[in-house]
Amino acid sequence: MRFVPFFPRLVRSTLTAGLLCAGALATGCSDRSSGPVAVSVIGVRDDFAKPLERLPDPGAKLILEATAQGLVAFDAGGEILPALAQRWIVQDDGRSYIFRLRRAFWPNGERVTAGDVARLLSARIDSLRRLDPDGPLDAVDAVVPMTGEVVEIRLTAARPFVLQMLAQPQMAILSSAGGTGPYRSEKRGKALYLKPVDKTEEAEEAAGALPAWQNRIVRAERAALAIVRFREGAADLVLGGRYADLPLLVPSGVDRDAVRVDPVQGLLGLAITGKGALLDDGDIRRAINMSIDRSQLPAMFPLGGWATSEQLLPAQFELPAPAPAPEWSALPIEERRARGRAAVGRWRAERKEPPPPLRIALPDGPGSTMLFALVAQGLHAIGLSAHRVAVKQDADLRLIDEVAAYDSALWYLGRVGCARGVHCSREAGDMLQSASLAATAEERAARIAQAVALTQAHDGYIPLGTPVRWALAARRLSGFMPSPRARHPLNHLFRATN
Repeated sequence: MRFVPFFPRLVRSTLTAGLLCAGALATGCSDRSSGPVAVSVIGVRDDFAKPLERLPDPGAKLILEATAQGLVAFDAGGEILPALAQRWIVQDDGRSYIFRLRRAFWPNGERVTAGDVARLLSARIDSLRRLDPDGPLDAVDAVVPMTGEVVEIRLTAARPFVLQMLAQPQMAILSSAGGTGPYRSEKRGKALYLKPVDKTEEAEEAAGALPAWQNRIVRAERAALAIVRFREGAADLVLGGRYADLPLLVPSGVDRDAVRVDPVQGLLGLAITGKGALLDDGDIRRAINMSIDRSQLPAMFPLGGWATSEQLLPAQFELPAPAPAPEWSALPIEERRARGRAAVGRWRAERKEPPPPLRIALPDGPGSTMLFALVAQGLHAIGLSAHRVAVKQDADLRLIDEVAAYDSALWYLGRVGCARGVHCSREAGDMLQSASLAATAEERAARIAQAVALTQAHDGYIPLGTPVRWALAARRLSGFMPSPRARHPLNHLFRATN
């Protein structure tokens, strides 16, 4: 079954696989049976050049995962597996994680030592704790080398999501010389050529030439070009699909069987990041939240199983009971907007001036155009105006579109907390700090639940639904599978380990 073929401003009849490959690598167009795997990731080439600075862009995540692994990693199914660490043990009731490093080398040929890893990891943890002070790394006391090949992470209290956090791209062990694999990269034209680091020249000479299918050719490019490249057989895999590019996929003529949707959890919504009398008014923030007709979203982003949301958390997680829905969530949209108009009317009467327009920052793409129209319609219905700005511009409302790093209410609270520049509840922050000092797990969970309730009541974050993540995968990639983490390691694309 195929989608109806149509692609704005792209002439399909002339855009053949041969033309796509012109001027690129001679090996860039794989034969889809034994050649290198050609991968297009939606993004720009800067994602490859400065990946740590470009996170959470898909290209930055992919290149870090491919060339600068952390101690552990996620497999295609979202489970933890060894990476730079070949094995580990957890001791002292979860307060000590001891990792034995595998034999690895920096790109300059120097051996990776536990001292290197401890130094780099300590610096990375410190920077992440500034953004997420109450997350799973809040209890890290020290990262110390025990021997040349063993490193220990010591915690002041047990945290169940440490390994999930260590598997994140931002935890990549990356020195000034580069990373440790599983691939080494070299630039060839506009693409990166990736070759497994464990395949030494001596081993290749002994066993014969490295099979071409073990190599990867990776490009960062616009979604429209990536989709057409895949449709024309010039790419085996497209990664990084999000809601913003989904409208391009439907009319493209790509086989539906090739479309893979990741069953992720996380945040897709608008964070209030502006300041001033309008947004400091809690009634106005609540009015904005109530104004959006989320029932229209499934038709805009037609993916099976995708759900809208009016709540911060998609699941109960560690809370003693599910977080309650907002009191207005059961009201019809007309009643919600009537309440919103009343709140805006009161603000206007008290100030004796019209409310300023709201700047809404969204990424490029037709999906964002549709989303902005929906949000602006809701705001107009309650007496507010809006205009769209670029992601890097100052904004009053800014889209958050991120997959959860670990399965805990703490991730969601941290992502919309004060440290991230979101209009936040100071009381919720204080409750989170007290949760870290709780004497029992039950007490900790109860305080986290209170922080969730305070955060949701503050209306500094406007939930819309779960993140949209999709990919295109050719039949030859027998190991590719939808991922609950939206992670697709390039060395797990075939059932046999590369």
